[in-house]
Amino acid sequence: MWTRDPESLDPLVTPNQSAIDANNLLHLCLLSVDYSTKRYAPALADSLPKVQFAGDSLTLVTYHLRPTATWDGGRPVLARDVAFTLKLMQVPGLPNEANKAQFGFIRDIRFDPTDPRRFTLVCNGQAPGLVQESGDFLILPEAALDPKGSLRPYQLGALNDRAATAPADSILVKLARRYARANLALYPGRIPGSGPYQLVRWDKDHLLRFQRKPHWWADALRPAPPVLEAQPSELDFVIIPNEASAALALRRGSVNVYPQVPVREFRRLQASAAARQQLAFYTSLSYDLVYAGFNTRRPALSNRLTRQALGFLFDPKALLLATQAGLGQCTVGLVHPTDTRNYADSLPPLALDPARAVALLRQAGWHRESTASDTFWTRQLAPKTPPQRLTLLVRYRAGETAFETIGLQFRAAAARLGIAVELRPTENASFSSALQAGDFDVYLRLLKGNPFYFNFAPILHSKTVGAGNLTGFGTPASDRLIEAIPLANTLDSRARLLRKFQRLMREEMPLVPLFFRPNCLAADRRLVHLYPGGLKPGYAAAAIKWTTPVVAVP
Repeated sequence: MWTRDPESLDPLVTPNQSAIDANNLLHLCLLSVDYSTKRYAPALADSLPKVQFAGDSLTLVTYHLRPTATWDGGRPVLARDVAFTLKLMQVPGLPNEANKAQFGFIRDIRFDPTDPRRFTLVCNGQAPGLVQESGDFLILPEAALDPKGSLRPYQLGALNDRAATAPADSILVKLARRYARANLALYPGRIPGSGPYQLVRWDKDHLLRFQRKPHWWADALRPAPPVLEAQPSELDFVIIPNEASAALALRRGSVNVYPQVPVREFRRLQASAAARQQLAFYTSLSYDLVYAGFNTRRPALSNRLTRQALGFLFDPKALLLATQAGLGQCTVGLVHPTDTRNYADSLPPLALDPARAVALLRQAGWHRESTASDTFWTRQLAPKTPPQRLTLLVRYRAGETAFETIGLQFRAAAARLGIAVELRPTENASFSSALQAGDFDVYLRLLKGNPFYFNFAPILHSKTVGAGNLTGFGTPASDRLIEAIPLANTLDSRARLLRKFQRLMREEMPLVPLFFRPNCLAADRRLVHLYPGGLKPGYAAAAIKWTTPVVAVP
């Protein structure tokens, strides 16, 4: 079950977790997370890569693809497909900004002239998590998307370094147009996949049905690696945004797995004796960060002291209790609190502090004014210019009760100081576009993380403003830190950089990390091999088995 429609099944664009989950059924990466061990394991690769350091700044990562791996139709998956995918992620005119930022550290790919399945990735840096990240992208078929091999003459590094202002290249323009015409966002079946499932039905905002391929290449592997398990012959993802309706569908048996159950509904189910007989319940601390982001491009929010002041109007501890019943964990930054090596535990936890907020607002040049009917804050940045007035528009996705609670708490705290806050719950179809357009002052959202690597470029580097960087924030100092973290060649040096980064984010405060939420999962107790845990999506859908046969009801 999903709470949201994927919106797009373009493998270059994954706007939400549903899209990620769907694409992972259709396509495979070199490496994937084994949910039974919580570690990366070979998927399209036949083993973990061989790693060699070159000098003090490069890492050579050598992979070999499984000899049995094929695309639909029987064409083998080759190193050329990997090279094509890496280059495609750098082609201008495609929706690949996040991929550019995330995988730009891969500078070159070297082929083995004696083996079309062996290749070496030349990577900038020697960071501990670099190897896992080098294999964590979906591989796409060159023959289907670039049948003439027009990208082959281009060097990956040259595409990475291509300036946005560079003159249009007719070959790249033609390739981008060809990709756009395929419209994979709505028609993912127009290219073959290497994954175990095919999409056979998509009723937007209602249902996606995936059928297992009758003859999938990984069926020949004995024993089947856990990351290549594909047990269900059919997977139906019913889309139910309303938590009460989702819980009812689970109780009735029309849904068998309900991931990320809101805590209130989870506790209600657990309290039911009948539900306890029917369902199994699992909880773990997730890597989903609940946070508030500021639009630093707005004049009123361009000053860090103003952002710091507004940060002190959130009450993370009370919000964790109100929205998650105390499950989950508050945090001082973007790093998970259980990561004791990298977590900036020297920072004091953020707490509601209106007096501190007032002091910071005054430091930022704001003055509180009152009339007979109103209190408000203004500041004048230059003589003879109209004064700025501090009013805030807060956006969050409509129907998300946790974010509504956060918005109400923030609005109440701001109102007590005389700051007007308008809450604007926004329908799912418009929410992302409103954030991309910068039509907000504050937004409330989830940031989905993982424990394997740290790459903040897609959300906070100045180069990704207008793409994944919704806050518009970016300074030379923050950019340098973001670039240095993935290049750190020891755990200790990376830890120092990560702690420095968290301190800088507290000082600049483009966003306010509130808490990591729990993962609450409820499922039919006859199901096994769910491998529940904090990693998204919280379970392994393709590995699930029934302990007893289930008879379909006509």
